[in-house]
Amino acid sequence: MDLKLPSLEDIKDAHRRISPFIHRTPVLKSSLINKYMGAEIFFKCENFQSVGAFKFRGATNAVMQLSPEESSRGVGTHSSGNHAAALAKAAAVRDIPAYIVMPETSPEVKKKAVAGYGAKIYLCRPTLDARESKMEEVMIETGCTFVHPYNRFDIIAGQGTAALELLEDIHGLDLVMAPVGGGGLISGTSICAKGINPDIKVWAGEPEGADDAYRSLQAGKIIPSVNPQTMADGLLTSLGELTFKAVRENVDEIRLCSEENIVKAMRLVWERMKIIIEPSSAVPLGALIQNPGGWEGKRIGIIISGGNVELSDLPFKPSDI
Repeated sequence: MDLKLPSLEDIKDAHRRISPFIHRTPVLKSSLINKYMGAEIFFKCENFQSVGAFKFRGATNAVMQLSPEESSRGVGTHSSGNHAAALAKAAAVRDIPAYIVMPETSPEVKKKAVAGYGAKIYLCRPTLDARESKMEEVMIETGCTFVHPYNRFDIIAGQGTAALELLEDIHGLDLVMAPVGGGGLISGTSICAKGINPDIKVWAGEPEGADDAYRSLQAGKIIPSVNPQTMADGLLTSLGELTFKAVRENVDEIRLCSEENIVKAMRLVWERMKIIIEPSSAVPLGALIQNPGGWEGKRIGIIISGGNVELSDLPFKPSDI
């Protein structure tokens, strides 16, 4: 595949393209969290984005660049999470078909959300092979364009627009952080941040139980995620060739976070900021809590990736907050 990465200009172009359709999400902070952490932390709240996650940025950027012929055949992907909903809604905005392959085990609430945007859902067994083979069948049947959730130029450029807004709104940041799973968000974030200020530090937060990006960076090659064990269900996928290249070139460190510190960070934000974030979003803050050193006293921007959490299955009791 072509390993050309987006530039800062590509991210700015993406922002102009998608601005009519996305929310410019707020940047919030908490004096209590700042005091607790000993740093000034600015949270870019993509939990307030359309479909409840940053994924709508990249999906919209991809869909809005389709040719008329491609648009007539629609778009497709395999996903049980935020990308499925994001692509379904982006397709609905452009009034084109969307075909989504989802595992049979996907939560009903997610199936309903995707269907609610007008997408056609194809169920499959809950394995990667089953998802990919069913997607191949759907592409042959419909002629739709497959939109990868992260390992794609226009997806990365779209995801980078969250960091662009953050750095436009908050000046003088020393460090920018985002979680890493497949790597679309941290790729766009790091390209944007380094493009604006080559001296800014970019760190990724990753769960200890799904630390394939950390191990990949150490090894200098992609180490696939095998049987990851973490409540941060948005961070279970492995890096792709494009996102691995972006991480190697632009991310200064990957800091790991235990399940205990994911819960601690998630509760801290829920309790002190009164906003809902999902476990994946808590990983960067949790990684700072777990790894003191090099960030104290700094101005830190953290991208909260999303707020789609199953309220009946929280890792803590709501009555505790």
